Amino acid sequence: MNTRLAINGDLPAWAVFVACALAVASLAVLFFYELRRRERGGIVIVLTGTLAVAALLAAIARPIRIAARESVIGAKVVVLADMSRSMALPQRGSRLRSAVRDAALAELAKKAGETRLLVFGFGEGAAFALETKPGAASKRGPLAGRSDLTSALRALATSAEERPQAIVVVSDGRFDDPGEEATASQLQALGRTLDVPIHTVATTSDSPADASVRRVSAAGAAVAHVPLPLRVEVGCAGGLACETLTVTARELREDGPPALLATGLAHLKDGKGVVDLSVTLDRAGARILEVAIAAPSGDALPDNDRRLMTFNVARERVRVLHVAGRPTSDVRALRQWLKSNASVDVVAFFILRTQTDTPNARQEDLSLIPFPVDELFTEHLPSFDAVVLQDFDAQPYGLERHLPQLARYVRAGGGLIMVGGQNSFVAGGYANTPLAEVLPVSLDGSRRAVSAEIVPFTPTWTEEGRAAPLLAKLHDIVDEELPSMPGTNVLGDVQPGGLALWTHPTRTTKSGAPMPVLAIGDQGDGRSIALGIDGAWQLEFSQLGARTSGRGYGAMWDGLLGWLMRDPRFESGQLELVSPCVAGIPASLRVRWPAAKTTKAESASRPERIRVELRRLDKPDVAPVRVEVDVPAHPNGTTNAVDVALPPLEAGGYTARLQAVLGPTTRRDFACESGGDEWADSRPDRERLRALAAATGGTFHDAADDLSIALPKPVVVTAERHVVPVAPAWMWTLLAALMLSLHWFARRRSGLA
Repeated sequence: MNTRLAINGDLPAWAVFVACALAVASLAVLFFYELRRRERGGIVIVLTGTLAVAALLAAIARPIRIAARESVIGAKVVVLADMSRSMALPQRGSRLRSAVRDAALAELAKKAGETRLLVFGFGEGAAFALETKPGAASKRGPLAGRSDLTSALRALATSAEERPQAIVVVSDGRFDDPGEEATASQLQALGRTLDVPIHTVATTSDSPADASVRRVSAAGAAVAHVPLPLRVEVGCAGGLACETLTVTARELREDGPPALLATGLAHLKDGKGVVDLSVTLDRAGARILEVAIAAPSGDALPDNDRRLMTFNVARERVRVLHVAGRPTSDVRALRQWLKSNASVDVVAFFILRTQTDTPNARQEDLSLIPFPVDELFTEHLPSFDAVVLQDFDAQPYGLERHLPQLARYVRAGGGLIMVGGQNSFVAGGYANTPLAEVLPVSLDGSRRAVSAEIVPFTPTWTEEGRAAPLLAKLHDIVDEELPSMPGTNVLGDVQPGGLALWTHPTRTTKSGAPMPVLAIGDQGDGRSIALGIDGAWQLEFSQLGARTSGRGYGAMWDGLLGWLMRDPRFESGQLELVSPCVAGIPASLRVRWPAAKTTKAESASRPERIRVELRRLDKPDVAPVRVEVDVPAHPNGTTNAVDVALPPLEAGGYTARLQAVLGPTTRRDFACESGGDEWADSRPDRERLRALAAATGGTFHDAADDLSIALPKPVVVTAERHVVPVAPAWMWTLLAALMLSLHWFARRRSGLA
């Protein structure tokens, strides 16, 4: 219980002020004026006058005694510690900025006194509480990919918790928001979010000797076969001498070394330079682009000399090259479907006159043009998304010498469909050629191995064919029924990584397996399809086609071409990163795939296994990482989803392939960087911290200096209070009257009037 004296609470403050002023004036008159006129008794006059004035003040103030039980509550102060990846950058002496930050947090806690210091981390989104006990720093999670102070302050302002009375920001100043271009008025507006002073603590003043790719920006979306303008900003800091830097843009590919797309020279002024590049990506889907500089000697941070970016390349239209050896019903049906599909841009060539035909006319009188095989398969081949070879003989028309180029085209990301006929597969001279290596089936047999005795047959659905999304629409239309086909080419076993979707009901391969009729497979970055029949038009013109209104033919080719182009609708699964990949930190890959349609009993007895294989795009010699997960199959064809934990990865480009029990593989390319945007510019920004403190009424400090920040004073809270008058009011009045009488008597005795 604390006890103290105070004036009566019913007296306004202005009255006390006036009374004190009058008392001072009275004493001044007494000491400096009246004493000069005294004749005798000066000491008595001063003494009685002072007592009289004091008694009058006591009569006006009427002192009271206050007894109270009180507690002191420290002011709430929030410390926002930068938890972005830029804090992992080293300083001089190999000490990390994060170590300086943690030391500053410990120093602030030591000097907080009665202040309630709450430590939060900020990076992406709202701030989050940090554990400050010894050893807690080593247990913290991955560093954030952004340094968003604005979102952290706004989250504190909208919180239902008690508002802080001050903010302390510990950072290197390299914020994403507020950005480097933020004005003083914008910083003031940020401070008004909480209407409290923001004190700042700079973790470092050292700028490492570093040349880096600071920013890569694209003008618009990436579209296949369309030039994409890139603006690359580079910089040098820390005393590193840079006048010009060579900038290159390369695409990381699985089938070989990175493909150089563009190069340029950046001229630097005041440590900054810009170069404009134009790149053309020929394949749709997720593509990894590497933009790098040739850094000068002395670069202390080589990890930011290159940036790895994932571009989701779209297509305006699917460009298809359709080459047919002769006009047949199947050729006509496929050409009509391609021409009727608004999303397909088809270039079709049909062999109407062979080289052995004798038209008995002059060459200039013939309207048919020679087949431009050289132009198509050298100069123009990369511009096509898919090539369809239908009943086409490779030898008579000069395609044989271009088969190695066509195989490379497939492995680099192109699509290939070979459709059956008298001049396809082995009969077309494709066995033992480079193109045979990228087909999903092996080619064996003689040059005349065209058909399986050319007798009608009905293809059989495989279990993989029933489960594959690319044939799901066709299966929904025809169920298990397929039309009778006039015959099929002789095909061998399915190649490793391929899948048979339809098989022959009686014929087998050399290994004894059912002979595939329709098979698909991945080939490097590309895909290929083998359709061994030339009677798929029966899905449209047959008794089955009549019952289904001919919808089966379009449904089949929608799925085949869509899968070839990696349309998500026809993929066996979906792969996506749960969060951006950071080198050295475990990542998580979310896998979604449709479960097979099974009964409850079947789903309980047959678990479904998924396999994810991870390969380096920029280092193909590195052994792949394989992860397998068993997941019980859900009944009724529901969608399964599981998060697959990946080990810590090195910086680079990766391709992840998903292989489920049923259905073909699907892939996802992604990049893994050491620091990303946070390491792009390694310079600390002390001036931004200083400007933020000045704009919000706070103070700026260096982590190496004394961190005695002027924090708000604690608040005194009274739990119990008792008020007792020192004496009754009449007693103070009587005392004042007596003291005045005594003073008057002393004045009279001394001769003062």
